[in-house]
Amino acid sequence: MERYQADLEHEQLVVRRGERSGVYAIVAVHSTALGPALGGCRLWRYDDARAAVRDALRLARGMTHKSAVAGLPLGGGKGVLMLRQGEALSPARRRAALEDFGDTVEWLDGAYVTAEDVGTASRDMEVIARRTRHVSGRARRHGGSGDPSPSTALGVETSILAACERAFGSASLRGRSVAVIGLGHVGMRVARMLARRGATLLANDLDVTKRPAALALGARWVSAEEALRAPVDVVCPCALGGVLDDESVPALQAPVVAGAANNQLASDAVAQLLVDRGVLWVPDFVANAGGIVNIAVELEPGGYDPARARMRVRAIGDTVRAVLDAAEANATTPLAAAMELADARLADAGHPA
Repeated sequence: MERYQADLEHEQLVVRRGERSGVYAIVAVHSTALGPALGGCRLWRYDDARAAVRDALRLARGMTHKSAVAGLPLGGGKGVLMLRQGEALSPARRRAALEDFGDTVEWLDGAYVTAEDVGTASRDMEVIARRTRHVSGRARRHGGSGDPSPSTALGVETSILAACERAFGSASLRGRSVAVIGLGHVGMRVARMLARRGATLLANDLDVTKRPAALALGARWVSAEEALRAPVDVVCPCALGGVLDDESVPALQAPVVAGAANNQLASDAVAQLLVDRGVLWVPDFVANAGGIVNIAVELEPGGYDPARARMRVRAIGDTVRAVLDAAEANATTPLAAAMELADARLADAGHPA
């Protein structure tokens, strides 16, 4: 096992070759100023080790700001189980890799708390929990909060309502139109929530087998490009990142963009382009924080309480309003306002912004 200070501002970077599986586990701890660094375990394929390390470092930093802007007593971290392109894991080797990852988490002695992420699920957290107690997002039957997707979707819905209230003077979605791009675990739930609120939907997913479920909601199935450029009230990106760039933003007709996708901006400069175009964008790490807010309740004294978790997730609407208020008052972008809020909380806790 290697342990060393990471470049940039991260506190720790751990790289370990699994003794059972031979799979490399990477854990980046960006900050523990506000509390233990919480971040999911990503099981993913990379071109090389440098790409995997960069991913862990980038995502850990993002988790710090997501927790800080949400007002959580948590820092930011990320775990990666690195596979090579084309590499497949047998069920036995997958279990071994997860147990190896649990050993790495335990070695960090509470500085990092893991959870599910891309490529892992709550059942995988049970395997990791055999080797460490520093794991969250476990199944409800084991006292955990389970699948975070419903909470993430609730936070996105709450963010859309707050953004519509600001843009249109009312949070009601009856008669409003929303283009949902990406119908995965979160996106499909968001689409169902919006349909129940009376919104007219356009929908797209790379997986065309999602089309019948979308049509059952009354949605019109369109291409991803059509969804992004459609004359709707809200565009809700719930798929890949980087969807907002110098080409797509000038073509936007929606006055509001809010969704679950991470890293929606191709670059930070796009935030100003959105403002210049008169588009109200809710920063993705604000809108999609419901999952981590939900998990944070699991870590509180007394354990997980679903009612308390829902109340905390709905409070994301207040965070959206605070960010938009600050952006307007300071004549800046919602991105800058959200980052300033997070950095202020981190600075108060002694972490350099």
